[in-house]
Amino acid sequence: MAKALGVSRASLYYVPKQPAKDWALKVRMEEELRRNPGYGSRRLGQALHISRPRAQRVMHIFGIKPYRRRGRTYRRMKPKQAFPNLLLATMPLYANHVWATDFTELKHHGRKIYVSTIIDLFTRRLVGVHAATRKGSALTIQTLANALFHHPKPMIFHSDNGSEYVSRAFTGMLEDYGMLISRSNPGCPWENGYQESFYGKFKVDLGDPERFKTLGELVAEIYLTLWRYNHTRIHSALKMPPVVFAEKLLLAA
Repeated sequence: MAKALGVSRASLYYVPKQPAKDWALKVRMEEELRRNPGYGSRRLGQALHISRPRAQRVMHIFGIKPYRRRGRTYRRMKPKQAFPNLLLATMPLYANHVWATDFTELKHHGRKIYVSTIIDLFTRRLVGVHAATRKGSALTIQTLANALFHHPKPMIFHSDNGSEYVSRAFTGMLEDYGMLISRSNPGCPWENGYQESFYGKFKVDLGDPERFKTLGELVAEIYLTLWRYNHTRIHSALKMPPVVFAEKLLLAA
């Protein structure tokens, strides 16, 4: 088992405590950010009485960033149906334990393209992807269907409170499959930092969408970039691509 995982035999005789400590600190950071959304690593470190390097490290692991108010007035919208953030009390412990989802938009010659993804929070693997020219529940439902076609259902499904996720069609699908619904608190984008961080890197890897002449060329590159993230791009937290990490977990099971 140690040989398959590429680790020392001694490391298999105990459960590392650091991931649990990092997760507990992440939760404390999220609680502090609800009170002070603009806090960066320096002020979070001061508020939580920890060193700035430690704050920076945990923020990097979980994609936590201070909220920057741009343009429109910052408002906390109240969702029609409230679901708690289960990740404040639950740490991902195995593959397909917790999935998190979000979508982003790209501009291409005067039109918008929407890219929706679902990430397994333990393996950091993309389990569901979908690109479309329209957003809405059809976008998120197709992404979820793609994930469930290739992977076992998770115990917890986490998202923000966007209209695409609070629609009856989408929540009904989650309930039909017996998943526990978890949501970020309204106005707290850092509570889905895993996806926020992923899209930042994805857009860098994809490059300028305007360089593609046709929509087909752009969509092909989007899916290729997502494939590379899973299969060849080294994840900074895992020290290997997510699919390689997931396969090593299966070998060790």
